[in-house]
Amino acid sequence: MKTPRPGKSDDPSPDGRDVALADLLSRSARGDEAAFATLYDATAARVYGLVLRVVRDPAQAEEVTQECFLDIWRTASRFDPDRGSAISWLLTIAHRKGVDRVRSAEAATRRDTTYHRSSGAVPHDETAEAATSSLEAKRVRSALTTLTAVQRDAIELAYFGGYTHTEVATMLDLPVGTAKTRIRDGLIRLRDAMGVGS
Repeated sequence: MKTPRPGKSDDPSPDGRDVALADLLSRSARGDEAAFATLYDATAARVYGLVLRVVRDPAQAEEVTQECFLDIWRTASRFDPDRGSAISWLLTIAHRKGVDRVRSAEAATRRDTTYHRSSGAVPHDETAEAATSSLEAKRVRSALTTLTAVQRDAIELAYFGGYTHTEVATMLDLPVGTAKTRIRDGLIRLRDAMGVGS
């Protein structure tokens, strides 16, 4: 579907236009895709214009307009010409969808603001943190000495050097499967040496 732009129909007869729209809606309700395409062409500019006034963002207005027409296609059988004009029915859907989008955006903004307020940085003791990190580093270095040289090299390249398994294999002149096995076995031994549960 093409992107609608605000504009006016050249049909001078509002009553005739509404009867035609009601007929297009009725045919769309029966699955007539050609009738729906004609309905879209005849009303997309007005629907888009209303949505744009509500959401105030052209890109979002285009998305919401597409959602409106999807909803219109699905619910065309609910249109009752005795309760109002076809264009009023279409514009009511457009207004509701536009308002829903604005409310959804506002709710997301409120959630983000609340989250950022509640998850602000918690003051901490940097000295204690540095001491803990130093002790952990010593434990890891000590545990690394329990590994074979190949396991240690593979783990240091993969986890401290940031290399992929394939790169580790190339650097150690090993098949990729062997490099992965050395890394896995080394991690198991590290875990055991550090007393970390599986």
